[in-house]
Amino acid sequence: MASRSSNTQKHENRNPVQRWLISRFHRQLVRLAESVEPSSIIEVGCGEGYVLDVLASSVMGTTLMGIDLSGPAVAAARERLADRAKIEQRDARDMADVGTEFDLVVMVEVLEHIPQPETMLPLLSELSSGYVLLSVPWEPWFRGLNLLRGRHIRDLGNDPEHVNHWSRAGFLDFIAETFDVVDQGSVFPWTMVLASPRAPAAG
Repeated sequence: MASRSSNTQKHENRNPVQRWLISRFHRQLVRLAESVEPSSIIEVGCGEGYVLDVLASSVMGTTLMGIDLSGPAVAAARERLADRAKIEQRDARDMADVGTEFDLVVMVEVLEHIPQPETMLPLLSELSSGYVLLSVPWEPWFRGLNLLRGRHIRDLGNDPEHVNHWSRAGFLDFIAETFDVVDQGSVFPWTMVLASPRAPAAG
């Protein structure tokens, strides 16, 4: 039997507290997405398509696309979404060269996994004609809750797949050179931000 990804484990966890937290995360994500009335959305790092599934059921009249580097994740997302979203196995860096733009670019729970995450921000800006919706774990609370649940004890609650760690203020500072914050979701223990790409400085 194939091992389940950490994303699948998170979204299909039967713990009632975990399920409530994920449901709250999804509600806030939908609220922020609906607030900008996008006609097109791309999720970068869509995994198995859980977030796109929620968006497809909530943000009506929107063209949806998801990309991910993982073949198995893309296969699972295609099965989950069927004809409700276009799913491709590709790198966001390839998309930026094509010149395709989307009203809303979504990248949730991905940046903490990427070495040199600052290289992703200009790419997300190029893909967006309006807004980006980003989320990362809110540290140190995320690790603290892991410890309370008895997870990753030897790593002091840190998920071994996470190579970046931001406080809420730290994450806002991180994206500030590329984006202007429009709104924030109340999604403890995560930081969720709706932002718009900042116009290049004149001269």
